[in-house]
Amino acid sequence: MGLLVLSAGHAKDLSPRKFENIKAINQFIRQMVQKHTFRQTELEELFQKVRLHPGIIEAISRPAEAKPWYDYRPIFVTPSRINGGVKFWQQHKELLEQAHTTYGVPAEIITSIIGVETRYGRHTGRYPIIDSLSTLAFAYPPRSRFFKAELEQYLLMTREERLDPLTLKGSYAGAMGMPQFIASSFRRYAVDFDKSGQRDLWKSAADAIGSVANYFKKHHWHSGEPIASRVEVHGERYRLLLSKGIKPDKTQQQLLDNGVVLPDGIPAGIKGRLIAFETRTGPEYWVVWHNFYVISRYNHSALYSMAVFQLSEKIRALYHEDDN
Repeated sequence: MGLLVLSAGHAKDLSPRKFENIKAINQFIRQMVQKHTFRQTELEELFQKVRLHPGIIEAISRPAEAKPWYDYRPIFVTPSRINGGVKFWQQHKELLEQAHTTYGVPAEIITSIIGVETRYGRHTGRYPIIDSLSTLAFAYPPRSRFFKAELEQYLLMTREERLDPLTLKGSYAGAMGMPQFIASSFRRYAVDFDKSGQRDLWKSAADAIGSVANYFKKHHWHSGEPIASRVEVHGERYRLLLSKGIKPDKTQQQLLDNGVVLPDGIPAGIKGRLIAFETRTGPEYWVVWHNFYVISRYNHSALYSMAVFQLSEKIRALYHEDDN
């Protein structure tokens, strides 16, 4: 499949190179022509310029989400990201208030997402997006189907937005702009919040803020509801509640009946899920609610959602402290 074969004892050559899997690329081109009326010669010329990046395959094979919580949290919940979040909020206060009014998503959550993803727009990615998507579509079999679909969405997006598909840069997985939308998310959820006539997630803070808020609204964010609650557990029955997945599916009474001590003030009727996060001194227990699950639609890792939540809480506290 075009993957680099390395002999033991030799340094890895991670330099970009031409694709070997030309048959798969040509098949993809034919599908784009038949399905979306692209011109075959234009796509053939385009893919002559696309390069395979072995470093991208290395990166996707060791994601941060594979780390335990006690190693994952310090990557994102840091003084620099907290202070950067406060500065971003102060700089874009009116836009964040407008997004909150329009979509119901609080400023600290929008800010935290952009902080976790790109340090408030400072690091939006260095790889040509078409190279990233093509590398993973045609040279990384475990995720080939997904990334072929994203490559299709990317070519449609660049045609619709009148953008050069060769010049846009993003992450090793093809995520783009301040909020790191993948191509399918860009097409579905990106908004022209500054009314400039174009959805620009690279240079327009307004579009990035509005697009993140719209993303959460479309995934059914419930304004005013809690996200996650630190809890105590008693007995042994709580262990029955610990399972894979983060979708809240237990009533509050079920949680109480199984030894989970809930804090006061939780709205009646909302469901939760008990999750354990690994710390160096033992497990830490949280009940996560619907809005935590909404955050996880951005990245399906519970570690990611908890990092976004905890960073947002720190940003909000310091922002209001500075206001006082």
